[in-house]
Amino acid sequence: MMSPASRILGTGHYLPEGVRTNADLEKMVDTTDQWIFDRTGIRERRIAPDGVVTSDMATAAAKNALDAAGLEPPDIDLILVGTVTPDMPMPATAVFVQQKLGARNCPAMDLSAACAGFLFGLTIADQFIRTGAMTHVLVIGVELLSRVVNWEDRTTCVLFGDGAGAVILGPAGGATSTDGKPRGLLATKIQSDGLLAQSLMIPGGGSVMPMSADILALKKHKVHMRGQDIFKVAVKNLYAATKEALDMTGMTADQVDWICPHQANLRIIDFAATRLGVPKDKVLTNIDRVGNTSSASIPILLDESIRSGKVKPGETVAMCALGAGISWGGAIVRM
Repeated sequence: MMSPASRILGTGHYLPEGVRTNADLEKMVDTTDQWIFDRTGIRERRIAPDGVVTSDMATAAAKNALDAAGLEPPDIDLILVGTVTPDMPMPATAVFVQQKLGARNCPAMDLSAACAGFLFGLTIADQFIRTGAMTHVLVIGVELLSRVVNWEDRTTCVLFGDGAGAVILGPAGGATSTDGKPRGLLATKIQSDGLLAQSLMIPGGGSVMPMSADILALKKHKVHMRGQDIFKVAVKNLYAATKEALDMTGMTADQVDWICPHQANLRIIDFAATRLGVPKDKVLTNIDRVGNTSSASIPILLDESIRSGKVKPGETVAMCALGAGISWGGAIVRM
Protein backbone atom coordinates (compact mmCIF):
# COMPACT_ATOMS: atom_id res chain seq x y z
CA MET A 1 0.00 0.00 0.00
CA MET A 2 1.29 3.44 -0.95
CA SER A 3 1.53 6.05 1.77
CA PRO A 4 -1.44 8.44 1.66
CA ALA A 5 -0.80 11.64 -0.28
CA SER A 6 -3.79 13.54 1.10
CA ARG A 7 -5.90 13.69 4.22
CA ILE A 8 -9.10 15.37 5.34
CA LEU A 9 -8.14 18.58 7.15
CA GLY A 10 -11.68 19.73 7.98
CA THR A 11 -15.33 18.86 7.45
CA GLY A 12 -18.57 20.82 7.43
CA HIS A 13 -22.23 20.47 6.57
CA TYR A 14 -25.45 22.41 6.20
CA LEU A 15 -29.04 21.25 6.63
CA PRO A 16 -32.05 23.53 6.09
CA GLU A 17 -34.22 24.13 9.15
CA GLY A 18 -37.43 23.12 7.38
CA VAL A 19 -38.58 19.56 8.11
CA ARG A 20 -41.07 17.50 6.10
CA THR A 21 -42.18 14.45 8.08
CA ASN A 22 -43.81 11.26 6.91
CA ALA A 23 -47.01 12.56 8.52
CA ASP A 24 -46.78 15.60 6.24
CA LEU A 25 -46.45 13.31 3.22
CA GLU A 26 -49.54 11.36 4.30
CA LYS A 27 -51.50 14.53 3.47
CA MET A 28 -49.85 14.86 0.04
CA VAL A 29 -49.77 11.33 -1.44
CA ASP A 30 -51.27 7.90 -0.79
CA THR A 31 -48.80 6.67 1.83
CA THR A 32 -48.31 6.19 5.58
CA ASP A 33 -45.53 6.82 8.04
CA GLN A 34 -45.23 3.08 8.68
CA TRP A 35 -45.10 2.22 4.96
CA ILE A 36 -42.29 4.72 4.36
CA PHE A 37 -40.29 3.76 7.44
CA ASP A 38 -40.56 0.01 6.89
CA ARG A 39 -39.27 0.31 3.32
CA THR A 40 -36.69 3.07 3.71
CA GLY A 41 -35.88 3.79 7.35
CA ILE A 42 -36.83 7.45 6.82
CA ARG A 43 -38.95 9.44 9.30
CA GLU A 44 -38.31 12.96 8.01
CA ARG A 45 -36.23 14.98 5.57
CA ARG A 46 -35.00 18.59 5.37
CA ILE A 47 -36.50 20.97 2.80
CA ALA A 48 -34.82 24.22 1.76
CA PRO A 49 -37.02 27.35 1.86
CA ASP A 50 -37.88 29.42 -1.20
CA GLY A 51 -35.01 31.70 -2.11
CA VAL A 52 -32.28 29.30 -0.96
CA VAL A 53 -30.36 27.79 -3.89
CA THR A 54 -27.86 24.96 -4.21
CA SER A 55 -24.79 27.19 -4.05
CA ASP A 56 -26.07 28.81 -0.82
CA MET A 57 -26.14 25.44 0.94
CA ALA A 58 -22.78 24.43 -0.56
CA THR A 59 -21.20 27.70 0.60
CA ALA A 60 -22.49 27.27 4.15
CA ALA A 61 -21.03 23.75 4.34
CA ALA A 62 -17.76 24.95 2.82
CA LYS A 63 -17.38 27.74 5.40
CA ASN A 64 -17.79 25.21 8.21
CA ALA A 65 -15.16 22.93 6.62
CA LEU A 66 -12.73 25.84 6.21
CA ASP A 67 -13.20 26.81 9.86
CA ALA A 68 -12.54 23.23 10.95
CA ALA A 69 -9.38 23.12 8.83
CA GLY A 70 -8.16 26.49 10.08
CA LEU A 71 -7.99 27.83 6.53
CA GLU A 72 -9.31 30.87 4.66
CA PRO A 73 -11.00 30.98 1.22
CA PRO A 74 -7.83 32.27 -0.54
CA ASP A 75 -6.06 29.07 0.60
CA ILE A 76 -8.26 26.95 -1.71
CA ASP A 77 -6.57 25.79 -4.93
CA LEU A 78 -9.54 23.95 -6.48
CA ILE A 79 -13.29 23.68 -5.86
CA LEU A 80 -15.13 20.49 -6.85
CA VAL A 81 -18.91 20.35 -6.45
CA GLY A 82 -20.80 17.08 -6.83
CA THR A 83 -24.44 17.78 -7.63
CA VAL A 84 -27.32 16.83 -9.93
CA THR A 85 -29.33 19.89 -8.85
CA PRO A 86 -27.16 22.83 -9.95
CA ASP A 87 -28.16 26.46 -9.64
CA MET A 88 -28.54 26.48 -13.43
CA PRO A 89 -27.33 24.44 -16.43
CA MET A 90 -24.50 26.91 -17.07
CA PRO A 91 -22.20 28.00 -15.49
CA ALA A 92 -21.12 25.49 -12.87
CA THR A 93 -22.52 25.77 -9.36
CA ALA A 94 -18.90 25.66 -8.19
CA VAL A 95 -18.22 29.13 -9.58
CA PHE A 96 -21.12 30.55 -7.58
CA VAL A 97 -19.66 28.89 -4.48
CA GLN A 98 -16.31 30.44 -5.35
CA GLN A 99 -17.98 33.83 -5.71
CA LYS A 100 -19.85 33.56 -2.42
CA LEU A 101 -16.79 32.32 -0.52
CA GLY A 102 -14.42 34.88 -2.00
CA ALA A 103 -12.06 32.12 -3.13
CA ARG A 104 -10.73 33.87 -6.22
CA ASN A 105 -8.21 32.75 -8.82
CA CYS A 106 -8.73 29.01 -8.50
CA PRO A 107 -10.46 26.56 -10.88
CA ALA A 108 -14.00 25.58 -9.92
CA MET A 109 -16.10 22.88 -11.58
CA ASP A 110 -19.05 20.54 -11.07
CA LEU A 111 -19.19 16.75 -11.14
CA SER A 112 -22.31 14.80 -12.09
CA ALA A 113 -22.15 11.32 -10.56
CA ALA A 114 -25.35 11.63 -8.50
CA CYS A 115 -25.13 9.88 -5.12
CA ALA A 116 -21.52 8.86 -5.81
CA GLY A 117 -20.54 12.45 -6.67
CA PHE A 118 -18.73 13.13 -3.40
CA LEU A 119 -16.55 10.01 -3.71
CA PHE A 120 -15.76 10.85 -7.33
CA GLY A 121 -14.75 14.34 -6.18
CA LEU A 122 -12.64 12.95 -3.34
CA THR A 123 -10.83 10.65 -5.77
CA ILE A 124 -10.11 13.49 -8.22
CA ALA A 125 -8.94 15.81 -5.45
CA ASP A 126 -6.53 13.16 -4.20
CA GLN A 127 -4.94 12.89 -7.65
CA PHE A 128 -4.33 16.64 -7.86
CA ILE A 129 -2.70 16.64 -4.43
CA ARG A 130 -0.74 13.45 -5.16
CA THR A 131 0.85 15.06 -8.25
CA GLY A 132 1.68 18.24 -6.36
CA ALA A 133 -0.50 20.34 -8.68
CA MET A 134 -2.79 21.44 -5.82
CA THR A 135 -2.38 21.86 -2.05
CA HIS A 136 -5.89 22.44 -0.69
CA VAL A 137 -8.97 21.13 -2.52
CA LEU A 138 -12.53 21.87 -1.42
CA VAL A 139 -14.82 18.91 -2.20
CA ILE A 140 -18.57 19.49 -1.79
CA GLY A 141 -21.58 17.23 -2.17
CA VAL A 142 -24.82 19.24 -2.34
CA GLU A 143 -28.38 18.60 -3.47
CA LEU A 144 -31.61 20.56 -3.55
CA LEU A 145 -33.69 17.56 -4.49
CA SER A 146 -36.99 18.97 -3.26
CA ARG A 147 -37.00 21.12 -6.42
CA VAL A 148 -36.70 18.14 -8.80
CA VAL A 149 -38.91 15.61 -7.03
CA ASN A 150 -42.45 14.98 -8.23
CA TRP A 151 -44.42 15.44 -5.02
CA GLU A 152 -47.28 13.44 -6.54
CA ASP A 153 -45.11 10.33 -7.04
CA ARG A 154 -45.07 8.39 -3.78
CA THR A 155 -42.30 6.05 -4.99
CA THR A 156 -39.75 8.88 -5.16
CA CYS A 157 -40.98 11.86 -3.13
CA VAL A 158 -40.70 9.98 0.17
CA LEU A 159 -36.98 9.40 -0.33
CA PHE A 160 -35.21 12.66 -0.90
CA GLY A 161 -34.10 15.67 1.13
CA ASP A 162 -31.91 18.77 0.80
CA GLY A 163 -28.50 19.46 2.27
CA ALA A 164 -24.77 19.95 1.73
CA GLY A 165 -21.54 18.49 3.07
CA ALA A 166 -17.94 19.50 2.45
CA VAL A 167 -14.37 18.50 3.19
CA ILE A 168 -11.02 20.20 2.75
CA LEU A 169 -8.44 17.78 1.41
CA GLY A 170 -4.77 18.67 1.86
CA PRO A 171 -1.36 16.99 1.94
CA ALA A 172 -1.04 14.05 4.34
CA GLY A 173 2.34 15.38 5.40
CA GLY A 174 3.33 12.17 7.14
CA ALA A 175 0.65 12.57 9.81
CA THR A 176 0.12 9.45 11.91
CA SER A 177 -2.36 8.17 14.46
CA THR A 178 -1.35 7.53 18.08
CA ASP A 179 -0.36 3.96 17.14
CA GLY A 180 1.89 5.20 14.33
CA LYS A 181 -0.37 4.38 11.37
CA PRO A 182 -0.50 6.92 8.52
CA ARG A 183 -3.50 9.25 8.49
CA GLY A 184 -5.14 10.13 5.21
CA LEU A 185 -6.97 8.83 2.17
CA LEU A 186 -5.71 5.23 1.97
CA ALA A 187 -7.61 4.10 -1.15
CA THR A 188 -10.52 4.90 -3.45
CA LYS A 189 -12.34 2.88 -6.08
CA ILE A 190 -14.89 4.45 -8.46
CA GLN A 191 -16.84 2.91 -11.33
CA SER A 192 -19.85 3.38 -13.64
CA ASP A 193 -22.10 1.11 -15.70
CA GLY A 194 -23.97 3.06 -18.36
CA LEU A 195 -26.13 0.05 -19.22
CA LEU A 196 -28.32 1.01 -16.26
CA ALA A 197 -28.45 4.73 -17.01
CA GLN A 198 -32.21 4.76 -17.59
CA SER A 199 -32.95 3.27 -14.17
CA LEU A 200 -32.58 6.60 -12.35
CA MET A 201 -32.73 9.88 -14.25
CA ILE A 202 -34.23 13.29 -14.88
CA PRO A 203 -35.06 12.75 -18.55
CA GLY A 204 -36.25 16.24 -19.52
CA GLY A 205 -34.39 19.51 -19.89
CA GLY A 206 -31.36 18.34 -21.89
CA SER A 207 -30.66 17.79 -25.57
CA VAL A 208 -32.68 14.53 -25.64
CA MET A 209 -35.84 16.20 -24.37
CA PRO A 210 -35.40 19.97 -24.54
CA MET A 211 -37.58 21.89 -22.12
CA SER A 212 -41.07 22.54 -23.47
CA ALA A 213 -44.65 22.86 -22.28
CA ASP A 214 -45.15 19.13 -22.95
CA ILE A 215 -42.07 18.16 -20.94
CA LEU A 216 -43.29 20.25 -18.03
CA ALA A 217 -46.84 18.87 -18.24
CA LEU A 218 -45.54 15.29 -18.26
CA LYS A 219 -43.15 16.12 -15.38
CA LYS A 220 -40.20 14.83 -17.36
CA HIS A 221 -38.09 17.46 -15.60
CA LYS A 222 -38.54 15.54 -12.33
CA VAL A 223 -36.81 12.43 -10.94
CA HIS A 224 -37.84 9.13 -12.54
CA MET A 225 -36.68 5.89 -10.94
CA ARG A 226 -37.04 2.15 -11.43
CA GLY A 227 -36.55 1.28 -7.78
CA GLN A 228 -36.13 -2.48 -8.14
CA ASP A 229 -33.31 -2.01 -10.67
CA ILE A 230 -31.45 0.21 -8.21
CA PHE A 231 -32.06 -2.04 -5.21
CA LYS A 232 -30.72 -5.11 -7.02
CA VAL A 233 -27.37 -3.56 -7.92
CA ALA A 234 -26.96 -1.34 -4.86
CA VAL A 235 -26.14 -4.05 -2.32
CA LYS A 236 -23.81 -5.90 -4.70
CA ASN A 237 -21.92 -2.80 -5.85
CA LEU A 238 -21.68 -1.11 -2.45
CA TYR A 239 -20.13 -4.29 -1.11
CA ALA A 240 -17.83 -4.69 -4.13
CA ALA A 241 -16.56 -1.10 -4.07
CA THR A 242 -15.84 -1.23 -0.34
CA LYS A 243 -14.16 -4.64 -0.63
CA GLU A 244 -11.98 -3.49 -3.55
CA ALA A 245 -10.92 -0.35 -1.70
CA LEU A 246 -10.11 -2.45 1.37
CA ASP A 247 -8.11 -4.89 -0.75
CA MET A 248 -6.05 -1.97 -2.08
CA THR A 249 -5.04 -1.16 1.50
CA GLY A 250 -4.45 -4.77 2.55
CA MET A 251 -7.11 -4.35 5.24
CA THR A 252 -10.17 -6.40 6.06
CA ALA A 253 -13.59 -5.10 7.08
CA ASP A 254 -13.06 -6.02 10.73
CA GLN A 255 -10.08 -3.62 10.86
CA VAL A 256 -12.30 -0.65 9.99
CA ASP A 257 -13.71 1.40 12.86
CA TRP A 258 -16.70 2.80 10.97
CA ILE A 259 -18.71 2.33 7.80
CA CYS A 260 -20.05 5.65 6.45
CA PRO A 261 -22.44 4.64 3.65
CA HIS A 262 -24.55 6.73 1.33
CA GLN A 263 -27.95 7.13 3.00
CA ALA A 264 -30.20 5.78 0.26
CA ASN A 265 -32.26 3.17 2.03
CA LEU A 266 -31.77 1.53 5.43
CA ARG A 267 -32.45 -1.93 4.03
CA ILE A 268 -29.71 -1.50 1.43
CA ILE A 269 -27.30 -0.28 4.12
CA ASP A 270 -28.13 -3.25 6.37
CA PHE A 271 -27.72 -5.79 3.56
CA ALA A 272 -24.38 -4.32 2.46
CA ALA A 273 -23.06 -4.27 6.05
CA THR A 274 -24.10 -7.89 6.51
CA ARG A 275 -22.24 -8.93 3.35
CA LEU A 276 -19.15 -7.12 4.64
CA GLY A 277 -19.52 -8.85 8.00
CA VAL A 278 -19.71 -5.52 9.84
CA PRO A 279 -21.90 -5.25 12.96
CA LYS A 280 -24.64 -2.61 12.95
CA ASP A 281 -23.03 -0.63 15.77
CA LYS A 282 -20.12 0.18 13.43
CA VAL A 283 -22.40 1.58 10.70
CA LEU A 284 -23.07 5.32 10.78
CA THR A 285 -26.57 6.44 9.80
CA ASN A 286 -28.75 9.55 9.83
CA ILE A 287 -31.25 8.54 7.14
CA ASP A 288 -34.14 8.61 9.61
CA ARG A 289 -33.63 12.39 10.08
CA VAL A 290 -32.42 13.62 6.68
CA GLY A 291 -33.50 11.06 4.09
CA ASN A 292 -31.50 10.56 0.89
CA THR A 293 -29.48 13.70 0.12
CA SER A 294 -27.64 12.07 -2.80
CA SER A 295 -24.07 13.38 -3.19
CA ALA A 296 -24.36 15.27 0.12
CA SER A 297 -25.17 12.25 2.28
CA ILE A 298 -21.66 10.96 3.05
CA PRO A 299 -20.04 14.33 3.90
CA ILE A 300 -23.08 15.35 6.00
CA LEU A 301 -22.97 12.10 7.94
CA LEU A 302 -19.18 12.24 8.33
CA ASP A 303 -19.22 15.79 9.66
CA GLU A 304 -22.08 15.06 12.08
CA SER A 305 -20.20 12.01 13.36
CA ILE A 306 -16.96 13.94 13.84
CA ARG A 307 -18.60 16.90 15.56
CA SER A 308 -20.54 14.61 17.91
CA GLY A 309 -17.28 12.91 18.91
CA LYS A 310 -18.35 9.56 17.53
CA VAL A 311 -15.62 9.41 14.87
CA LYS A 312 -12.26 10.29 16.40
CA PRO A 313 -8.87 11.26 14.96
CA GLY A 314 -6.89 8.18 13.93
CA GLU A 315 -9.95 6.01 13.37
CA THR A 316 -10.49 4.35 10.00
CA VAL A 317 -13.68 5.03 8.03
CA ALA A 318 -14.91 3.12 4.97
CA MET A 319 -17.21 5.17 2.71
CA CYS A 320 -19.39 3.76 -0.06
CA ALA A 321 -22.07 5.11 -2.39
CA LEU A 322 -24.12 4.20 -5.45
CA GLY A 323 -26.31 6.43 -7.58
CA ALA A 324 -27.58 7.33 -11.03
CA GLY A 325 -25.35 6.42 -13.91
CA ILE A 326 -25.22 3.80 -12.50
CA SER A 327 -22.09 5.10 -10.70
CA TRP A 328 -20.59 3.87 -7.46
CA GLY A 329 -17.48 4.05 -5.35
CA GLY A 330 -15.69 3.22 -2.13
CA ALA A 331 -13.00 4.98 -0.09
CA ILE A 332 -10.93 4.12 2.98
CA VAL A 333 -9.83 7.07 5.13
CA ARG A 334 -7.88 7.20 8.36
CA MET A 335 -9.09 10.38 10.02
